[in-house]
Amino acid sequence: MRARTVAKHEIPERPPIRLDVGEPVIVGDRDTDWPEFVFVTTSAGSGWVPARNLSSDHGAALVEVAYDTTELAVAAGEGVAVVERDDASGWWWCRNSDRAEGWIPSRVFEET
Repeated sequence: MRARTVAKHEIPERPPIRLDVGEPVIVGDRDTDWPEFVFVTTSAGSGWVPARNLSSDHGAALVEVAYDTTELAVAAGEGVAVVERDDASGWWWCRNSDRAEGWIPSRVFEET
């Protein structure tokens, strides 16, 4: 599916992390803007992950579904290929014309 952005999305300054099944994490706060997400810390770094991907939504937990926190920056009016829609969290995994991939919030899109 193709989609066009109606607003820009900027990526966070912290580096993305990739979590593998069985990896231990420490779960911190739940996001107030995106309540499906919790902040996790691993030996490789930290980032926001859907709570449903973890064995617990607080304290020590294990990753039950692999996850990559990479986000993709886009400008308003940019077209992208939607690779995966995660409607439960409100984020879509997309690929831009340079073949870079990452998560973009669905609220910045209109479907084309």
